[in-house]
Amino acid sequence: MAARLTVRDVSLRFGGVKVLDDVGFVVEPGRIFGLVGPNGAGKTSLFNCISGHYRPSSGSILIDDTEVVGLPPARLATQGLARTFQHPALRLHATVLDNVMLGSHTRLPGTPIEWAMRLPRTVRAEKALRDEALGLLERVELGWAAHRTADELSHGLHKSIELARALLMHPTLLLLDEPAAGLSHSEVERFIATVRRVRDEDDITIVIVEHHMGVISAVTDRIVVLDHGRTLMEGTAAEAKADPRVVEAYLGRDAADDAA
Repeated sequence: MAARLTVRDVSLRFGGVKVLDDVGFVVEPGRIFGLVGPNGAGKTSLFNCISGHYRPSSGSILIDDTEVVGLPPARLATQGLARTFQHPALRLHATVLDNVMLGSHTRLPGTPIEWAMRLPRTVRAEKALRDEALGLLERVELGWAAHRTADELSHGLHKSIELARALLMHPTLLLLDEPAAGLSHSEVERFIATVRRVRDEDDITIVIVEHHMGVISAVTDRIVVLDHGRTLMEGTAAEAKADPRVVEAYLGRDAADDAA
């Protein structure tokens, strides 16, 4: 079941520098939500707070009704959260299938000792997960590459590997960190189609950090625009593109004056 994400008054400081300043919003279950803003706006820092890589200086983050501030990423994975990164963390000399299988760790039964012993139930579970991973590679149009090593594929296809790995975790909340960065036009179009398909076919809430406004406009239901760690506006992508404050944050005051 898709999760609700609630971010309440989240602030983050590094020494005397305030990176996030009382950011808050709610993502309803099953929605695709965007976090946008210029470089240095605090988008990835907020993602790191949600995913447990940073601990906010203050504020609250809830997945459904569970407070998750202070939980490590591994624990959050058991709470239904999966995340991709701007620079995919892959084992380049392992096969594409083995890289996707890294997402199965939250679903294998038993203990690491039982997995190492290759007990019958762990062997059966691993085979079922491997079959599922192959199916996910077909969904992201990488079935043909399952048994190739990851270093044989392009950066854009690495993004698809990481997406398949995240989906193998059966997330209820999926965070995508700049998934279109470095993609060609055709790869961006395929990514948009894939995200729409995941939203339509899976019961997942998706939050995207992205600079590519074409992607944001194509896939999101609602967005928050951050600027210097603060919420600049919340609304639809169309409303954001028409807002002079957003234009100024991205392009400067002269562009905002021309748009007004």
